[in-house]
Amino acid sequence: MAQYVLIGIIVLVFFVFILIVSLLKRYKRCPSDRVLVVYGKVGKDKSDEFRSAKCIHGGAAFIWPVIQDYSFLNLTPLSIEINLTNALSQQNIRVDVPSRFTVGISTEPGIMDNAAERLLGLAQDDISNLAKDIIFGQLRLVVATMEIEEINNNRDKFLAAVSANVEAELKKIGLKLINVNVTDINDESGYIEALGKEAAAKAINDAKKSVAEKNRDGSIGEANAHRDQRVQVSSADATAVEGENLAKITIANSNATRRENEAEAERKAVAAEKVARAKALEEAYASEKAAETARAEREQATQKADIIVPATINKEKVEIDAEAIAQQTRREARGEADAIFMKMEAEAKGIFQILTKQAEGFEMLNKAAGNSRDAVMMMIADKLPELVKTQVEAVKNLKIDKVTVWDNMGSGKDGKSPATANFLSGMLGAIPPFEELFKMAGMELPDYLKGKTIDKPKEKSKGRKDNIEDVEPMK
Repeated sequence: MAQYVLIGIIVLVFFVFILIVSLLKRYKRCPSDRVLVVYGKVGKDKSDEFRSAKCIHGGAAFIWPVIQDYSFLNLTPLSIEINLTNALSQQNIRVDVPSRFTVGISTEPGIMDNAAERLLGLAQDDISNLAKDIIFGQLRLVVATMEIEEINNNRDKFLAAVSANVEAELKKIGLKLINVNVTDINDESGYIEALGKEAAAKAINDAKKSVAEKNRDGSIGEANAHRDQRVQVSSADATAVEGENLAKITIANSNATRRENEAEAERKAVAAEKVARAKALEEAYASEKAAETARAEREQATQKADIIVPATINKEKVEIDAEAIAQQTRREARGEADAIFMKMEAEAKGIFQILTKQAEGFEMLNKAAGNSRDAVMMMIADKLPELVKTQVEAVKNLKIDKVTVWDNMGSGKDGKSPATANFLSGMLGAIPPFEELFKMAGMELPDYLKGKTIDKPKEKSKGRKDNIEDVEPMK
């Protein structure tokens, strides 16, 4: 079983290889000197009609098997000799026009299709004969529309007319006119030869006339040359004399200028010598002055080095020591300030905590009492022992038994001296009453603690009754 599978695989691979080789052979490349013509089923053109062939120049194409095939058109130029004889011109004069035409298959897109349709499969000789027939007809047509003089004299116009007519007809079969070369033009009546003789005679006569005119011009030119020579010689002599005079004047002026320049140079030399002497004396005096100034500066520098430099060093040392002490003082002051700041900050935090706790306690007391008035009464009741203790402390250390009162007023009622009684009552009156004590503390006693009677209607509270009757004033 394995052998059959292996054989099948080998056959399949061989078949695929043959298929690939066959497909590669169907891919055709077009050389530069040929036109590849693919015919068969090649698609449609712009007018939606089936094309007869597809022409490719300078490329490649894949030729589908069965439905397509290919062939090549040779682009090698064809040289065709055209010996046109007895062609009638516009003047009804028969002329011979021997010429040579070079044609070839065109590579323009539309004209290549014409070549594929009309020249594919033809040999080079057949194509040459077909082009020769077309050229003969068009050449006769062009000769019939022109005069012999025009054909003979204006060759460019003749060749342009031939090229235009011939190329238009060659394009219809897919050919292109490359070159036209007319070798000679003759006629059987000798008209062109007579024109040539006439032209030659005219040329000879023109040449003789030109020679005579040149001889005449030569004689006149020679006489003019002699005249110009004499005029120019006289002018040259006058110019020479004038030049000699101008030269003498120039020499005299030059000598005067020379003497003047020599005098000016002598004057400048004497002045320069005197100026140089004065400048030398000035520079000597300036040198002496500079030397004295340098010596004074050196003495001054010596004095400064001996006195000012040590003083400056001591001053800088004192300033450095003072700066160090100031820095040390600043560091110590900064440390003390930081310590004080930290202490004050800690005290502030403590006071803040105390006041915060007091505020929280007062808030809780206010919630427990139900209203602010009862909360204040509870706070006052809580502080009464401390207030009474404070008043007692005021007279605690007084030694009453050691107080001696001299009274010359006598005894009063009940055998008591009025002076002693007044003294004790004044001393007790010296103790601050509750109201003033509260005012000193920044608080205000309620009216019912000031000895006033407060009548308040009965009101219901949450689960209890609070009836405030006449309250005895606190003495």
